Amino acid sequence: ERLEGCVRNTGMHACGIIIAPKDLTEIVPVSMSKDSELLITEYESSVIESAGVIKMDFLGLKNLSILKDAIKLIKQNYDIDIAVNDVPLDDAITYQLYQRGDTNATFQFESAGMQKYLRELKPDKFADLIAMNALYRPGPIAYIPDFIRRKHGLEPIEYDLPEMEEYLSDTYGITVYQEQVMLLSQKLAGFSKGDADVLRKAMGKKQIEVLNKMEAKFLKGAMEKGHPEDKLKKIWEDWKAFAQYAFNKSHSTCYAYVAFQTGYLKAHYPSEYMAAILNHAGDLSKITFYMEECKRMGIRVLGCDVNESDKGFSVNAHGHIRFGMGGLKGVGEAAIESIIEERQKNGNYKDIFDFIKRVNQRTVNKRSIESLVHSGAFDEFKEMHRALYFNIQAGESVNNIERIIKYGNAVQSSGQESMSLFGDIGMPEIPTPKILPCDEWSLIEKLEKEKEVTGIFISGHPLDRFKFEMMHYGIMTLAEFNELKAATDKKPAVGRNYRIAGLVTSAQHRLTKTGREFGILALEDFTEKSEIALWSDDYIKFKNYVEAGLIVVVNGHFKQRYNSDVLEFKITNIYLLETIKGMMTNNIDIKLTSEMITPQFVDFISNNISKHKGKTAVKFKIYDREENFMVNMFSANGGVEMNDDLCDYLLSVPDLEVNVGLVG
Repeated sequence: ERLEGCVRNTGMHACGIIIAPKDLTEIVPVSMSKDSELLITEYESSVIESAGVIKMDFLGLKNLSILKDAIKLIKQNYDIDIAVNDVPLDDAITYQLYQRGDTNATFQFESAGMQKYLRELKPDKFADLIAMNALYRPGPIAYIPDFIRRKHGLEPIEYDLPEMEEYLSDTYGITVYQEQVMLLSQKLAGFSKGDADVLRKAMGKKQIEVLNKMEAKFLKGAMEKGHPEDKLKKIWEDWKAFAQYAFNKSHSTCYAYVAFQTGYLKAHYPSEYMAAILNHAGDLSKITFYMEECKRMGIRVLGCDVNESDKGFSVNAHGHIRFGMGGLKGVGEAAIESIIEERQKNGNYKDIFDFIKRVNQRTVNKRSIESLVHSGAFDEFKEMHRALYFNIQAGESVNNIERIIKYGNAVQSSGQESMSLFGDIGMPEIPTPKILPCDEWSLIEKLEKEKEVTGIFISGHPLDRFKFEMMHYGIMTLAEFNELKAATDKKPAVGRNYRIAGLVTSAQHRLTKTGREFGILALEDFTEKSEIALWSDDYIKFKNYVEAGLIVVVNGHFKQRYNSDVLEFKITNIYLLETIKGMMTNNIDIKLTSEMITPQFVDFISNNISKHKGKTAVKFKIYDREENFMVNMFSANGGVEMNDDLCDYLLSVPDLEVNVGLVG
């Protein structure tokens, strides 16, 4: 019992800093810690300020490093010094980026929901961004549609009292910030600055008792100033409701300011900004996402190149982003530094033999060279395709990489790489190895090796052209499918059809011990790999699809294995993914708002439907926000045959909701 209420252990806040008016030891007890060079206070955070000090949280922000990196790349490429704190806050090109909702990879405004609201709001001043940053959170998000309507004059801007306009005009009459409440309490009820701050704290921390006490003070003070009681009560009730999610304007402004700086650089220096983003992306899924964004922006992301790549992502003379050598497995830091240093000193490498003569072979070893080949870093040396490096020629016992390395060693130890500057001085020149032709690797082999060393398909995933199908045809990702297969507690529904799709990365035709044929397919989509076995009749029916490089759809269901409680996946059918649109599309519903029906939209849809007549019914569901009603419209000229142009267009129009009705 005596232990109750005692401190059990001490902890240190990750970024809480105490600021004091004089030596800290004169005000509070302090201690030392092995985790910090600073003194640690022995009072806890909730009471420390009552001792006469200020507590501050200093947080790090990755976006500041991104800005710094982008500025460095801009300086490198254009010799322009960007002072990021001086970017003009009325820059039209940056506001156009926000109005289009092109905010992927910018700070604070990235989410799909926020992008949709930005396209509706069409912000044209900094105050709009501050407000959106504060409103886009659970609770106040409900005010965003009103905020948008008021900005565009679709709803009147009203104030409970005319005096409130001074502080609420920026946010179109909607209370968004704690500061607005503080200023209005001073203006309407004569609150002191101290009272206003107590009110702010009570609202932020939902201190209902304090708020109730302050209500009487507010009503009394405001009525003395001649304001009507009924209006004041309404204002107070609104504030009380607002208390749950009151936001601090200074906080929102700082965030919106950093966000605007990222938006400015993305709008004006897109390649350099996206290279900086990729350098700080961290995990591979983020890198893939940002590479997609580059593609959407029309920026090419190229693989490694020994003559152009730096350690990280960089931008070449054509504005394309180059993958950095630092992202390759098997290439050490010392190897990268020596490749870049030699290139900067003596110019680009002319071919693989020039490369091997010039680099430091103590750091650039065989493993490094293999990884560089797999990544495509030598692809610019056109006379050598990737398979040639690994080929063992007739009459040779080692592959060509080892022969090339041996040649480089011989040249370096004879000193000829430095003598060649002064011409032949009588020593016989060491002949370059003769490389005989061999078959090139298939696309699958290239991509697989590329993925091994970089973690991703840099040259683009073969499924890229099937994004619409993967999204709208009931296809389960292989990550989900694998989870389902491995589940022990929540087993998949027996008999229910599951549809998966992917690239066949390897295909094996095998024999059982009893001499019966069977096949094994390794499939890969954007998420994971999975293996599927085809037994007896299934193998006979579908063995044409057991072929690496095909992109297939597999339908099937789980069934109980004979005499066992183990579930196995039974294949119903397999077909090529490219045929699914033609076979499976019954109807297509397109939901959009009336503002989205632009002349370009009408032209494209009408031309596409008349050019590709077919059996798929097309229905448009058009929602009118002003009138708040929905109208259904059908394609007058009959149906459409689903085609790539239509799918690509529907994917490219933001905020369009597409629903594909499937056959059967």
